[in-house]
Amino acid sequence: MAKPLTEKRATAGSRAVRESLGDRIFLAAVYLFLGVILICVLYPLLYIVSSSFSSAQAVVAGKVWLLPVDFSLAGYEAVFKNPQIMIGYRNSALYTICGVLINVSLTIMLAYPLARKDFLGRHFIMVLLVITMLFNGGLIPYYLTVKGAGILNTPWAMLLPQAMAVWQVIVARTFFQNTIPEELQDAAELDGCSDFKFLTAVVLPLSKPILAVLVLMYAVGHWNAYFDALIFLKSPNLFPLQIILRNILVLSEINASSGMVDAQEMARREGLKDLLKFSLIVVSSLPVLVLYPFIQKHFVKGIMIGSLKG
Repeated sequence: MAKPLTEKRATAGSRAVRESLGDRIFLAAVYLFLGVILICVLYPLLYIVSSSFSSAQAVVAGKVWLLPVDFSLAGYEAVFKNPQIMIGYRNSALYTICGVLINVSLTIMLAYPLARKDFLGRHFIMVLLVITMLFNGGLIPYYLTVKGAGILNTPWAMLLPQAMAVWQVIVARTFFQNTIPEELQDAAELDGCSDFKFLTAVVLPLSKPILAVLVLMYAVGHWNAYFDALIFLKSPNLFPLQIILRNILVLSEINASSGMVDAQEMARREGLKDLLKFSLIVVSSLPVLVLYPFIQKHFVKGIMIGSLKG
């Protein structure tokens, strides 16, 4: 059925307003600005990937600009021939999975009660939590605390000291306050639902966005964990991937199993080192890049609700 003439005119008029010259210029400027930002962010990533698939000679000579030159997998072969890399991958994956489970559980256990208006003392507890964001005891007391707990040079040293982050607690608490209505809790209590069951059966299923935010934040933090491992771990079998990368790139600890001891010339060694650097960056960043697209939708929604509202 054809639309009335007045409706057509109204639609055409609204389009004319939306597509005015000023709007077009503004949108063009916005797209141009975003395009420049995209190029600034995308080009270094593309350069790293292209360099990792190029030959060492091409990387040293500066021939790599946009696409791989003299396609080669020598960098990746050297990475995966080094047994320490695989040990680091295993340890980082273990620390990330176990750490995220601990982090998210403790964060929810603290953030949800703080979001309840009938929880006495919640404002005082929030003040104490915020104080910890402004002041800390320093490195030496931090080390002595971990040592006194008997977890030095154990996997627990990578999990327990960073078991919860105050900022994530604040974000989760804000999400619960603005998303879970009190009427829903009252209805559940009338049906005989306990607080714990209400949390597990009602709150958590409705909190997928904030759970995605917490998982990604904590996972990235554990995967990139470096400083705690540097001061708390001594056994190479416990080192996460970031420490292994430091040993290879900064300290140049390349052992015979890496397949690079035959490079005698300095130029060739430098070329292989640069090639290995780019390959390690790609290999170490791949898990996070693979994880993010699956939770991007929930992450954006959760971070907006949890940080901007209230």
